[in-house]
Amino acid sequence: MEFDTLLSARALMGLSLVFHTFFTPLGIGLPLLLFVAEGMALWKKDERYRQLARAWTPVVGLLFAVGAVSGTVLSFELGLLWPRFMEYAGGIIGMPFSLEGFAFFTEAIFLAIYIYGWNRMSAFAHWLVTIPIAISSAISAVFVISANAWMNTPEGFRVVDGQVVDVDPWDAMFNAAWLHEAIHGTLASYVVTGFSVAAVYAWLLWRKKPAVNAKLGLQLAMAVAAVSIPLQIIAGDFAAKRVAELQPVKFAAMEGQYETQRGAPLRIGGLPMDGETKYAIEIPKMLSWLGYGDLNAEVLGLNDVPPEDRPNELLVHLSFQVMVGAGFALLFIAAWYWGAWWRRRQEAGSWLPGRALSLALVASGFLSFAALQAGWFVTEFGRQPWVVYGYLRTSEGVTERDGILVFFILFTLLYIVISIALIVALLKWPHGPRQPARLPGAAGKEAEGVA
Repeated sequence: MEFDTLLSARALMGLSLVFHTFFTPLGIGLPLLLFVAEGMALWKKDERYRQLARAWTPVVGLLFAVGAVSGTVLSFELGLLWPRFMEYAGGIIGMPFSLEGFAFFTEAIFLAIYIYGWNRMSAFAHWLVTIPIAISSAISAVFVISANAWMNTPEGFRVVDGQVVDVDPWDAMFNAAWLHEAIHGTLASYVVTGFSVAAVYAWLLWRKKPAVNAKLGLQLAMAVAAVSIPLQIIAGDFAAKRVAELQPVKFAAMEGQYETQRGAPLRIGGLPMDGETKYAIEIPKMLSWLGYGDLNAEVLGLNDVPPEDRPNELLVHLSFQVMVGAGFALLFIAAWYWGAWWRRRQEAGSWLPGRALSLALVASGFLSFAALQAGWFVTEFGRQPWVVYGYLRTSEGVTERDGILVFFILFTLLYIVISIALIVALLKWPHGPRQPARLPGAAGKEAEGVA
């Protein structure tokens, strides 16, 4: 019974979230690429940039549709799988979900204008349409992340005799965790978009597949990646400091810290087991400094937390290590690409990445998604066993109905089918516009293909 309710509900919700967060980051990041590409076309009067935007437009529309469907499924699952959680929290976090709906419809309206505006609007007006698309897609994510942040740092209400009273939706929405989660989550979408688009173009160039302006697309994607990944690492440091302050138990699980101590060491790698983190590389006092800005600051250890109040330290620690390791690997790949480009800048028009760099660029797409999913694992599993941190346990928020395991199996099959269909559709989509529109006053450059 316990497996069929709590564990099955968590598994189904987790499956839906993984599917949703696999495609929505591209739905958030690709509008930024559209904005940059069309802006560069106007600035340089080079229609190749606009041809890139034209090639990406169907993908943006397709991912928007998939994100809308998977997001709708999640909203139903909140009510069906977690009715007691929604009864407790619905009146507190309802506003960010409502505002997310407004942002979603704003994005949908301007995306429709953008898609049907090709060859019907001036190039400048068409570029202007990308601004509300990029902003509304990012704000939509921020509103949802705000609700998630409230689950980690609940504010804006009081509990009197077991009842929620004095709800302040603004305090709840702008809770202590919303800023660092919003920055970290939004930048993650741009990191994923930059590296995954670069991975596609690197593969096309390496395999000499026909594509419109592949080298230019690779450069543009790597420009977004090179800007977003260092910002993401800085934002990650800020987020870790806030977690250390607001959720010290999660911080201890992330870092594999079992003993409460001053001058705690930073552990790289390692396996938390039997009350200690084994096989880790330790840097003395660095965890205290990274978490609290003081080499001798005290860091809470998991041994001082009751077992029933601890998250799964093995899962949280390994997820955190994957996220951080992948992030620094992406930073290295971005530096490698632009360093190689800089050395060959005199022949930038004909330069192509070598075999090793091409493989690294292809791998960067997978690494970016691994970092994103691992980050969400840290956020969600690190909060356990609470669904509302310190107030409502996950086991108290789940439905009392059984039979969820059947739906988990059915949804698993459904998501597999949708994923395969989406991937096939993306692979079969033309790599560029069949009749690219020319910019007024453009230089009239021909598409470079893979030459």
